Amino acid sequence: MAVKLVFDRDSGELFSDEPETVSSVVRGFYGEMRGGRVHFTPEEALYLIDIRNGQCTDASLNPMKFNDVASSFRLPKLMARYHTFKDWRDRGLVIRPIAEAKGKYGRNPVKKYPPGKFRAPKYSVEGLFFAEDLMTVIDDEAVGRELYSEHWLGQFGSYKAEQRGRISKLDVYETLFMMKHCGLSLRNATQKRVVAEAKRRRPDFPLMYQVYEDWRLRGYVLKTGFKFGTHFRLYLPGASPARAPDEWIHSKHVVQVFPRNEKMVISEWARAIRVAHSVKKTFILAIPGKDVKRKRGMELDFLLYHRKKGGIETPKEDPPRFAMLSLSEEECIGGAELADAIRSAKEFGLDLMLAIADRETAVTYYRVKRLEIPGSPYEYYEIEWEQP
Repeated sequence: MAVKLVFDRDSGELFSDEPETVSSVVRGFYGEMRGGRVHFTPEEALYLIDIRNGQCTDASLNPMKFNDVASSFRLPKLMARYHTFKDWRDRGLVIRPIAEAKGKYGRNPVKKYPPGKFRAPKYSVEGLFFAEDLMTVIDDEAVGRELYSEHWLGQFGSYKAEQRGRISKLDVYETLFMMKHCGLSLRNATQKRVVAEAKRRRPDFPLMYQVYEDWRLRGYVLKTGFKFGTHFRLYLPGASPARAPDEWIHSKHVVQVFPRNEKMVISEWARAIRVAHSVKKTFILAIPGKDVKRKRGMELDFLLYHRKKGGIETPKEDPPRFAMLSLSEEECIGGAELADAIRSAKEFGLDLMLAIADRETAVTYYRVKRLEIPGSPYEYYEIEWEQP
């Protein structure tokens, strides 16, 4: 049976009052009944035309194809919205406009990480800062070895081979952290100069350091995430490089810092998540800085219903499971915009689902879960690749 739709060019409304169509689409949770008619969003109408052999005419019975309907609306990212809508529907799942969201659904529990506290060792130790390398060397063998084995600060000897060498190397984050908390002084630099040299290389260094220091002060260990395409790899409180022969503690988490004032192409941002997933590491997104609610932030797109035991969730019987933000591969998103979207989903009591349509219109999903780090003023989120 062909679905029959009408487009009212004057009002911009898409609807159907044909009895068989109304009965069919209502059962499938399409549209909204108003005044004896079922009214459709542009995404729903385009899906019915594209997939359900829908026949659309204007009020004068002139036929309208997919592009005729699509070009009648000046909506942002319409194709990203349509293809993410289509993909969810094609999986046999229900998707509804975000405008239908009501109240708090309580379906976004906070994940809590274990509490910890850094007990700062107090040394009177001197290092030499190599500005071009953003690295500090401590050549006091006893102190360097103890910093590494007891607090996992710096790299003593060689990576995974401490016996090969007698010096300790600190990266720029460890350097500043030890100058502030552990009694490190530099023969040739002050804290101010260390920060200036780091900012010259990467302007976002102060925000990066805020995240590093926040985790470190709570007992976690952060080391470079270079091999995994992220800023840091993270170890839970109590982690130590001290090990038996042929053993090594592997990180299970990586941290990516996304400052509010930065923008990133979605394809680059998603690639880091996929790399983390491929090496079985949890991807943590850090959004440092003060959360300032803007008058108009990133608007969410859809409510998603998922599977349940014995069938699928529906608006008739179940609350929605996620709030969706639809994006395209080449789109840019800023840290502040992503924070807005996460906040909006939180206000509905839902986890955020990022749905990214690539250039072939295949859709990849990432689920955003809130983290709670006891005592932290910043926002952290686990982001997982999701297969609906």
